[in-house]
Amino acid sequence: MTIYDELVARGLIAQVTDEELIKDLINNGKATFYIGFDPTADSLHVGHFMALCLMKRLQLAGNKPIALIGGGTGMIGDPSGRTDMRQMLTPEIIQHNCDCFKEQMSRFIEFGEGKAMMVNNADWLMDLNYIEVLREVGAHFSVNRMLTAECYKQRLEKGLSFLEFNYMIMQAYDFYMLYQKYGCNLEFGGDDQWSNMLAGTELIRRKLGKDASAMTIKLLLNSEGKKMGKTANGAVWLDPNKTSPFDFYQYWRNVDDSDVLNCIRMLTFLPLEEIDAMNSWEGAELNKAKEILAFELTKMVHGEEEAKKAESGAKALFSSGDAANMPEHELSDDDYYEDGNIGLLDILVKSGLTSSKAEARRAVNQGGVSVNGDKVTDATITFAKDAIKTEPLVIKKGKKNFIKIK
Repeated sequence: MTIYDELVARGLIAQVTDEELIKDLINNGKATFYIGFDPTADSLHVGHFMALCLMKRLQLAGNKPIALIGGGTGMIGDPSGRTDMRQMLTPEIIQHNCDCFKEQMSRFIEFGEGKAMMVNNADWLMDLNYIEVLREVGAHFSVNRMLTAECYKQRLEKGLSFLEFNYMIMQAYDFYMLYQKYGCNLEFGGDDQWSNMLAGTELIRRKLGKDASAMTIKLLLNSEGKKMGKTANGAVWLDPNKTSPFDFYQYWRNVDDSDVLNCIRMLTFLPLEEIDAMNSWEGAELNKAKEILAFELTKMVHGEEEAKKAESGAKALFSSGDAANMPEHELSDDDYYEDGNIGLLDILVKSGLTSSKAEARRAVNQGGVSVNGDKVTDATITFAKDAIKTEPLVIKKGKKNFIKIK
């Protein structure tokens, strides 16, 4: 099986501009491809995971990845998938975020001479002359055509700023510059980026001639991929200081049954034959598949030792209530009442297991909360500070949420 056929078999590719040319590039290690990352935070999250795994897969097949950090586009903000305008970041914050990205990406792809490159589009975007851009780039874009792009539709409903309107032009210019400076001939991106990606190939051909072989691939995001990185409590980060290895493991351990095999295909490096054998798995076997997924991805991000700790902690927790390696919340002296006690409802709110006392009370009344393995149905129950100091509480809410209270 060729590497391109494997990408298709793993369910990664949705649409391409010229399949035969792209096959030739990828299968023969001739692709210099890029994926863009806007530095809107100081850590990548699992929403970036597909892109990082893809870059690693293609590099192992002899192709050259370019991680394009949007130090310039980050000053504007991508309107794709947004109903409001993104927060403007300072140059100092953007640079800090770029530095964090490179450190995290180095765990997946190998940078160096003749290997992967990290490029910042601030290098060419920040010094552009506005009149020159209008003449040399803007002349190749149709406003009518741009307004039909999917990436603008949501923002048009509430008002698309001229600032954001320029994002497509900037992303297209990125591909044009990468093509000229580094011989980049292929761009990957999600379905919400397709219009921007096509604009890049069109700009290259208009500026450099129809023989310029720049192509794009739209990645297929399944239902799990589209919501990757988003949970009720915020994003699932690749930075262990933001999301612990245990929490990271638990995130993947708790994916929906309908998504687990797709995630294994798209994100792990397990052989397809081994994954295909899981197609008939049901019930407890699907839980085993989730454990495989969680371990493989935690190992990839945090290393095998941390993955083993998270795995053993989760298994011990489910089998005996052992709280090793689970997330913790430490109560302060001010959290307790004057008599030295604290109520269960307050603990649930302060630890973040519930957002309000009303939600906490409902969870207890419905039998969805247990303490140290025992179901609690009394919403007025309290715990003494001295007792918690002696033995931390392990609180479980629902089937998937655990926390150690110290």
